[in-house]
Amino acid sequence: MKKNAASIPHSIWPAGDLKRLEQEAADSLGITLYELMLRAGQAAFQLARDNFPNTKHWLVLCGHGNNGGDGYVVARLAAAAGIEVTLIAIESDKPLPEEAAQAREAWLNAGGMIHAEEALWPEGVDLIIDGLLGTGLSSAPRDNVTALITRANQHAAPRISLDIPSGLNAQTGTTPGAVIQASHTITFIALKPGLLTGKARDVVGQLHHHALGLEAWLDGQQPPLSRFDASQLSEWFTPRPPTSHKGDNGRLVIIGGDHGTAGAIRMTGEAALRTGAGLVRILTRRENIAPIITQRPELMVDELTPESLDESLEWADVVVIGPGLGQQEWGKKALQKVENFRKPMLWDADALNLLAINPDKRHNRVLTPHPGEAARLLNCSVAEIESDRLLSAQRLVKRYAGVVVLKGAGTVVASAEGECGIIDAGNAGMGSGGMGDVLSGIIGALLGQKFSLYDAASAGCVAHGAAADLRAAQYGQRGMLATDLFSTLLRVVNPDVIDTEND
Repeated sequence: MKKNAASIPHSIWPAGDLKRLEQEAADSLGITLYELMLRAGQAAFQLARDNFPNTKHWLVLCGHGNNGGDGYVVARLAAAAGIEVTLIAIESDKPLPEEAAQAREAWLNAGGMIHAEEALWPEGVDLIIDGLLGTGLSSAPRDNVTALITRANQHAAPRISLDIPSGLNAQTGTTPGAVIQASHTITFIALKPGLLTGKARDVVGQLHHHALGLEAWLDGQQPPLSRFDASQLSEWFTPRPPTSHKGDNGRLVIIGGDHGTAGAIRMTGEAALRTGAGLVRILTRRENIAPIITQRPELMVDELTPESLDESLEWADVVVIGPGLGQQEWGKKALQKVENFRKPMLWDADALNLLAINPDKRHNRVLTPHPGEAARLLNCSVAEIESDRLLSAQRLVKRYAGVVVLKGAGTVVASAEGECGIIDAGNAGMGSGGMGDVLSGIIGALLGQKFSLYDAASAGCVAHGAAADLRAAQYGQRGMLATDLFSTLLRVVNPDVIDTEND
């Protein structure tokens, strides 16, 4: 999913709040909901003209709701501009909402025609406007709507979705049935979570946002959700004081790397160094020591023993445990000692699998599960986790406290204090082994640099995704390795240098 980044807000509103927001905004500004519909149609029409200026025949698909009302406005504006328009509408026994009825009447009064949903599609259509289903979707589209969605997806013309691709759940990002594969989506007033997580990246296309003139009013509200992206890197990663030294930047202990998994713990360690950790000590199996030091001599590496663990926990500012830890006695005993550590810590991988067996609450801990680990932590299926990623992250926080990072496309970060955000960075090239180990090292390093748990998790996930995005821009996504991120990660956590390069 691409974004028109300058136009996308960092505030997100739950889908259930949208009708209330729209009404309250209109009332406070003394405008009608129909005026907002006209503005939405104008914004969508202008987007279509800007991106597809040479199109001559638009097919507009209108549902039986206010999303369809937006479609009627787009159709009228297009016809007035000399574009040939074919409009197909879903009919219903129920009356249209008042604003949509007004828009439909205006289309008819302007000489427009409405074709039934089973009508033949004309030849020569070169742009499709999707106004079938809006943000109220909670189940699979009905068969007649599914038929139109399927046909639109099979058509060669690009597709612009109004507010949200029809068939995508605005809250969860799930697709319970057929869904429009949009080339562009223009969403109105507030950003919805379902546009950023779940299946969103597969279907939204390039995302645009238009506040319909409500910017000032929206700025006075308190959104319950946040969007985090690479534009905020300079807010998190400010230049260091000239007199800072390694002791100021955190002493980090990383525990793991059972037999055959030295790579995991080594990647976590180097990621921490590349993110600015002052000192990084690895406790692992004896046979891993020489290979890790040979590859990365800046890491301090020791055998994990009861004595070395006690000494390291006394020394450390932060502990990261889990990459390559395994679930045998060696790893279990280490985790039993670490769980009483009072300073910030991060648990990942097998530490999470062991936590699922013996759950507890820790307020000084970041958990970083992927959906499979999250399912074990909540004793449910992966499908249940993915059916509502925001709710799943909040359930994890309620059960385990601290901060939870639910990884995936549209990673969700949630805290026990009620903070919740969606990470809008990263790409499909990150679907390879070791990426989670790198993320653990990044977040651990930020904890050592005195970021709060929530800020370390949020900034760490953005840095991780942004590093992968830079790498993909250079070489593409397929074949990206976790260790490929180290070079671009160094650039991402020094945004002042990147900004200078781009000047």
